[in-house]
Amino acid sequence: MRHLRGLFALILLALAGACAPPPAQAQPAVWIVRDDDSEMLLFGSIHLLPPGLDWRPAALDAALAQADDLWFELPVDPATEQEAARLALRLGVLPPGRGLYERLPEDSRLRLGRMAVRYSLPPTLLDQLKPWFAEVLLVTAMLGSQGADIAHGVEQQVSATAPPAVTRQALETVEAQLSAFDGVSLEEQLASLAHSLQTMEEDLEAFDRLVAAWMAGDLATLEAEALAPLEAAAPGLYRRLIVERNAAWLEQLQTRLDGSGRTVVVVGAGHLLGAEGLPQRLRALGYEVEGP
Repeated sequence: MRHLRGLFALILLALAGACAPPPAQAQPAVWIVRDDDSEMLLFGSIHLLPPGLDWRPAALDAALAQADDLWFELPVDPATEQEAARLALRLGVLPPGRGLYERLPEDSRLRLGRMAVRYSLPPTLLDQLKPWFAEVLLVTAMLGSQGADIAHGVEQQVSATAPPAVTRQALETVEAQLSAFDGVSLEEQLASLAHSLQTMEEDLEAFDRLVAAWMAGDLATLEAEALAPLEAAAPGLYRRLIVERNAAWLEQLQTRLDGSGRTVVVVGAGHLLGAEGLPQRLRALGYEVEGP
């Protein structure tokens, strides 16, 4: 099985869509973090999903029914989506001069043209974009072509079904999130885009495997397919998108745990995996962590 590398795997863990159904008894993983007077459920998100996918663990719904507060990466509302689009257009556009096509090797340049046609993205638009933004648009378009939609994604569904009295909180701003993508070196962005284009064209089952692993709570496959190769191939990318953001979020989660009450935290599934994942880092700080 080919390992995924670069932003493609990470984006799929955050933006994946339709997938082959996992065994009926399987469920996405949850972690419960406790101290003397606090309980926090951590759940790994997929932002875009097709309608009708039965993904909700019973433990998540039980925690939401009792929660005092509910944390997402970003606020879940139309204003945040509009702000993300505005900032992406500001941060994700190349400076005047060489376009994206010219910066890619010939095989990747040809693949980009074919993917633009396949997913109805104007080549002239893609040529103006930084590699990270082009990659996000391509993967999102691919998922949309298979019926995935943000309205059916984890955040939208959790926010819509949580009790109205539960306070909604956000771990970061739109600008901080997009700056994490934009802060990766152009060389690593180009390498990631090139690999994603190859994967999109040659490994059509790649995102099905990742989503099936998520649905089955198969953390070993998620880590082996996404995080480990990403860290080896693009350490700067891994550091910016996983390690640094997790460290910033960890401080906020510790502050919340220093208080009292019940909390639910929903973040991209990649942030909960491996030694740098939030569950393991909270465990290392001495919290009781129940989970896989």
